[in-house]
Amino acid sequence: MRYTKVFLEAIGYELAPDVVASATLEERIAPVYRALGMQTGQLEALTGIRERRWWEPGFKLSEGAARAGRKALAAGGVPASELGALIYAGVCREASEPATACAVAAGLGVRPDCAVYDISNACLGVMNGIFEVANAIELGAIRAGLVVSCESAREINDSMIASMLKDPSMSHFRLSMATLTGGSGAVGVLLTDGSFGRRGHRLLGGVLRTAPEHHGLCLWQRDCMSTDAAAVLKHGVGLGRATWAAFMKELGWTAAGVDKTICHQVGAPHRSQVLAEIGVPEAKDFQTYEFLGNIGTVSLPMTAAIAEEREFLEKGNQVAFLGIGSGLNCLMLGWQW
Repeated sequence: MRYTKVFLEAIGYELAPDVVASATLEERIAPVYRALGMQTGQLEALTGIRERRWWEPGFKLSEGAARAGRKALAAGGVPASELGALIYAGVCREASEPATACAVAAGLGVRPDCAVYDISNACLGVMNGIFEVANAIELGAIRAGLVVSCESAREINDSMIASMLKDPSMSHFRLSMATLTGGSGAVGVLLTDGSFGRRGHRLLGGVLRTAPEHHGLCLWQRDCMSTDAAAVLKHGVGLGRATWAAFMKELGWTAAGVDKTICHQVGAPHRSQVLAEIGVPEAKDFQTYEFLGNIGTVSLPMTAAIAEEREFLEKGNQVAFLGIGSGLNCLMLGWQW
């Protein structure tokens, strides 16, 4: 997939207010640690995540997404009335029906002919939303589109901690531990055809690959989540390696020629192994998982926004967004910053 008419104008984001340390979560599961004869400190040691953020109880996902969307629209200088598409792409949604995007669209005030719908694809959702909007812009169907998401980890963590305390077995602990890495936040990604008086970062192209035979490795069903972290790492890295090879070929890039990368923020082991497999030094990559945790669909775009704020991403850089989600699905996008 190659693009000639698509620009990333702005990424708006909203940080959740409650900071939750890994040590605090471990205090809550201290009886589990005692039952298993384990020392505290495992969560941070295994993942590199020392804290994450949560929304206050009862916070509406559509409100977080709308806040981030407004920031993106303001930064990009595009009125909501000019949007041709608004996609909500979070794992967390307010209801099975209607689409959470509808509440966001009502809050932003989009026009009646704006396409409004949800996309759900685990942690890859926002990247898929970008892909959908980019294709519509490239075809000339719309001039601008907004992808939003809001993820909340408080509820599933509370549920899983209760479950771990009820069943303090090693098998249950192993499948539950990854849930404790989850953070909360919201993001809005604005894409245009460059016809609004400015042109942001140009989308050059992308590649997707899937390995659906591994769809059972991570399951989130209502108030229960189960993750085979070791298998997700193994097969996720394998899929990432194959996608990267196709990505380099499609864009005519080499690993040495990629200036910066932004990966999905799973944790330290995943980041280190993925970057080693594709031949990219960690110095070229920007991470936020240490203090934000894994915010699902929000992680990659929020990390890119923070990287730009801190001048890690510089004008002229060739930047790769490396997205992956349970299922398994992988999508990589290349930008001229």
